[in-house]
Amino acid sequence: MNKHLIIALATSLSLAGLASCGQPQTEVLFNGKDLSGWDVTGKAQVTGNILQLYGPDTRLLLKNGDYTDFELTLEARTVEGGQGSVAFHTDASGKGYSVALDNNRQSAAWWRKTGSLLAVRNVVKSPAKDGEWFDMTIRVAGKSIMVKVNNDTLVEYIEPAAPFRLPAHEQELLSQGTIALTADEGCVEFRSINLHQLDCSKDELARQQANAQDEQADEIIRLHQQDFPVLDYHVHLKGGFTKEAAARQSRRLGINYAIAPNCGIGFPITSDEGVYNFLDSMRTQPFVLAMQGEGREWSTTFSKEAREQFDYVFTDALTFTDRKGRRVRLWIAPEVVIDNNDQEAYMDLIVEKTCDVLKEPADIFVNPFFLPECMNDRYEQFWTDARVDKVIRELVKNGKALEINELYRIPSQRIIMKAKEADVKFTFGSNNVSPEVGKLEYALQMKKACGITAEEMYVPRIK
Repeated sequence: MNKHLIIALATSLSLAGLASCGQPQTEVLFNGKDLSGWDVTGKAQVTGNILQLYGPDTRLLLKNGDYTDFELTLEARTVEGGQGSVAFHTDASGKGYSVALDNNRQSAAWWRKTGSLLAVRNVVKSPAKDGEWFDMTIRVAGKSIMVKVNNDTLVEYIEPAAPFRLPAHEQELLSQGTIALTADEGCVEFRSINLHQLDCSKDELARQQANAQDEQADEIIRLHQQDFPVLDYHVHLKGGFTKEAAARQSRRLGINYAIAPNCGIGFPITSDEGVYNFLDSMRTQPFVLAMQGEGREWSTTFSKEAREQFDYVFTDALTFTDRKGRRVRLWIAPEVVIDNNDQEAYMDLIVEKTCDVLKEPADIFVNPFFLPECMNDRYEQFWTDARVDKVIRELVKNGKALEINELYRIPSQRIIMKAKEADVKFTFGSNNVSPEVGKLEYALQMKKACGITAEEMYVPRIK
């Protein structure tokens, strides 16, 4: 028998078997005609088979909905900056979870875009765009919540046995309930909403709990609950760390990643063509995309047009040419040649070269206030107030944000406070050299110690 016929018959028998076992049928929650199945608060209407919600404060609550495990699929669109959400396991009290519908890149909360599981897994970059129809799938099974937008998985969250919730979010828990649609600003539209009920086995539930994060000891969930942008601005695909592995790890930890290739002479990307090839390979990935300019030639190696295809550009002052024309890479000990062992003079050279670098067309200064190994044990001694102030003046003058760097645990708290007082914006960056990307421990320590707020974080120009 033809193998394609065998496959077709097997598929038909399988589907027939499912139907005979009484599998739940798909429920049409919006039929393109009327809103008789919904309780409506605010302004909502059906025009040309499209459900339109107008903010502010419009909410549609599905009548007689009582769901636990399900897959909800919908087609939606935000119009002219419209913002809203889809809630589930909810009721008139507003309990349960909400998934964001927000493609407005100019909104103040730039870190919670379409597909965000609000206050639990906020998503910085979504494939949805304002004014364009997109597909969304919300799947709830046991303690697992998955959100897809245009078939890209943005959220994979497992609610642990002891979730961490601040008082303002204490009702954001799995239970059971109905579906709600909201419009908070502008217009949010839907043209199909369907729901298919699921069953979750005890074995699957046990597996989920074994893989859940311990939120009582997790700083990342606290950031989401505090409505603080959870973005690692400086992640590399190195050491076999693929974009697929990075996406999985990002979802597991709840940290959005900005992927940055090294661009410059002697690095993986050396031309505009290489830039465009990289960007083409990442278009469907849920990452912020950054460029790391390497060496002092990077700004002339790549055109302005190519550089501006990234969400932002960063560079550091670890590479320069000293006064005798020698190429220096400060992290490589043999290249740090200190004439007459005059380390104070060498420190002045580092400050001078740093100030020169801050004139380059980058957005963020990374690996900042770095010292070579032979001087690092006297970090505070070399980074005097006068030297720090000189660098910060250049940061402010040239509009650069300042990275708090995980790899080197720099700058120090004293320097960060000086930058904060000068109204410098900040980023948190792992600068990983292996697949082991951490959880921004040093940055979060400095955030607490220095009182860094969401408004003080650098805002990417997300494409």
